[in-house]
Amino acid sequence: MLRDWLKEADYTVVFTGAGMSTESGLPDFRSANRGLWKQKDPSQLASTEALNHNVEEFIAFYRERVLGVKEYGPHKGHEILAKWEKAGLIQSVITQNVDGFHQLAGSERVAELHGTLQKLHCETCGREYNSEKYVEDTFYCECGGVLRPSIVLFGESLPVDAFEFALQETEKADLFIVLGSSLTVTPANQFPILAKESGARLVIVNQDDTPLDRHADLVIQDRKIGELLLELDGEI
Repeated sequence: MLRDWLKEADYTVVFTGAGMSTESGLPDFRSANRGLWKQKDPSQLASTEALNHNVEEFIAFYRERVLGVKEYGPHKGHEILAKWEKAGLIQSVITQNVDGFHQLAGSERVAELHGTLQKLHCETCGREYNSEKYVEDTFYCECGGVLRPSIVLFGESLPVDAFEFALQETEKADLFIVLGSSLTVTPANQFPILAKESGARLVIVNQDDTPLDRHADLVIQDRKIGELLLELDGEI
């Protein structure tokens, strides 16, 4: 069914969540409270409050996350989505993930709703840096400001450009495929609903139930995303 819908669709948009990244071996952000962070709530460290008032722990936490992302990379599923984009089978990717794996795999039309760990910027002057600075133990800008990952922290709004791009893509879609998202984080989880309201078929691929399953035209569970995409790629 999904294979046929992919072939028939004029405008397919893929929406990815943590389940897409965990197949690369990358720990889910919400399960990141292990080891050094076992006694701390990661969501408290991933906040503007921590950046402003607990900067040393903020930097230590995010340095670990940056190193984690560099330890892993895109899996076959990311590569297939990039291949499909080049072939015109899908038109864009909207992602909640901050690892940058879609772009590393070759996808170009990507809306990173929550930003990226691949880049840093100065909290004071806004100058951008590669995240290698954290690997090199460089945490401050030439102006003296704190270098922070270019991601959305708790207490911050989504990046306007990414949000607007995602909105436009969602409204154009006649097929909207969710891969590996629990669809519990707002406002990101509103995009599948908007797609459905705009007339798109909605497909949800996730290990567990989501609050939006009842709105979907097709729900696929108990399948690894990479394996499903590989199977579909072989059939198309």
